[in-house]
Amino acid sequence: MDAHKEIDTRGLNCPLPILKAKKALAEMTSGEILKVIATDPGSARDFQAFARQTGNDLVQQDTVGEEFVHYLRRR
Repeated sequence: MDAHKEIDTRGLNCPLPILKAKKALAEMTSGEILKVIATDPGSARDFQAFARQTGNDLVQQDTVGEEFVHYLRRR
């Protein structure tokens, strides 16, 4: 999936991946896609909750080896 912006949160634990994603989304325009790469196993659940709470759309989640990749569409 193509993303307009990508952030690398590998090695960071909750809540840092969410906080960095929130900051990145604030700098984006509506409809743009943010790709977040994380290594925190809890990030899948965290990003699902984050999307519900903020109204951003969690478009896709993938697990690639020990990395978790999340795609969010800016509301």
